Amino acid sequence: MFRTPVLPTYDRGMTDRFIEVSLDKRGVSCTAKLLDDRAPITCNAVWDALPLGGDVYHAKYARNEIYTLLAPFAPEEPPLENPTITPIPGDLCYFTFSDTQLGTKSYGYESRAAHQGRATVVDLALFYERNNLLINGDAGWVPGIVWGSVVDGLDRMADACQDLWRAGALGESLTFRRA
Repeated sequence: MFRTPVLPTYDRGMTDRFIEVSLDKRGVSCTAKLLDDRAPITCNAVWDALPLGGDVYHAKYARNEIYTLLAPFAPEEPPLENPTITPIPGDLCYFTFSDTQLGTKSYGYESRAAHQGRATVVDLALFYERNNLLINGDAGWVPGIVWGSVVDGLDRMADACQDLWRAGALGESLTFRRA
């Protein structure tokens, strides 16, 4: 039986919330607005856990995406609110995976990767360019929760993401913090 989750009350008079998303080694950041009206449970979970960050990865399948893999931080994993399989430039997405979903060698995660051995892995992602499609050869469609949207600095971040793709991600971290 499907039960509709009880959503937190969103006060329309509430001040908008903003975060900074940064590639720390490269010294580049952008500002994103939380989409409290569309993904309130996810926004609250992320906001309450900030700052968050870790090793950055560039997507192999989804295309123009950078992300970090984290231990679960929400009291309960958010429901699939404001879902997409076609993120647009500036979207911040939240994904939850089991350890076996990210366990194959095809993903390129070394055995020492921080997320190895966790039953649940949270993926916080930034999409920086067009033409993304969330489909995976092992699992099929992978819908994500769109919980934020970049409102300033996407051009600088996109340039840094392209550099990350070409020069490599080793030693770089992706951090989310309150602005």
